Amino acid sequence: MQSAILIQASKLLQEAGADWMGGDPNPEFLRRAIALATENVAQGRGGPFGAVVVRGGRIVGEGANAVTSTNDPTAHAEVNAIRAAAKTLNAFQLSGCELYTSCEPCPMCLAAAYWARVDAIYFGAGAADAARAGFDDAFLYEEIGKSHELRKVPIRQMLHDEAQASFDAWMASANKIEY
Repeated sequence: MQSAILIQASKLLQEAGADWMGGDPNPEFLRRAIALATENVAQGRGGPFGAVVVRGGRIVGEGANAVTSTNDPTAHAEVNAIRAAAKTLNAFQLSGCELYTSCEPCPMCLAAAYWARVDAIYFGAGAADAARAGFDDAFLYEEIGKSHELRKVPIRQMLHDEAQASFDAWMASANKIEY
């Protein structure tokens, strides 16, 4: 029954979005992301995170956190929504799209949004709210800022010259699709 209600809510959001001409963020899309997060918890499918990707006032992708239900540590709501939008639009760049997410994106999700080239990101809860609930990404931000030798997980460059061959092949390729 809850799924039927959410499907109806999604249809209403789509209709409301059709009248929205852009400019300021539309809070209805953030409400949809929050509803996805809440339903995800209620259904026991993963963490309390939901996200939607919007283009032209319409939802083109949505997702919820599925880390524990899929055993995929990258199955965050934002990544799942970006993947769904890319599939819907048949494009690997999401220029012209906005990402609405129930919580401030973690470093991985933020990077995914930048790689997808979304135009804007809007979020509800902040990183501090997530930390209070046991989702603390502050250490990731700290680790990224450290030199390789000071990071908690060892990271060391190897086989640089051999690895360079793939970049040489890329630069010489007439068949590459740049992104």
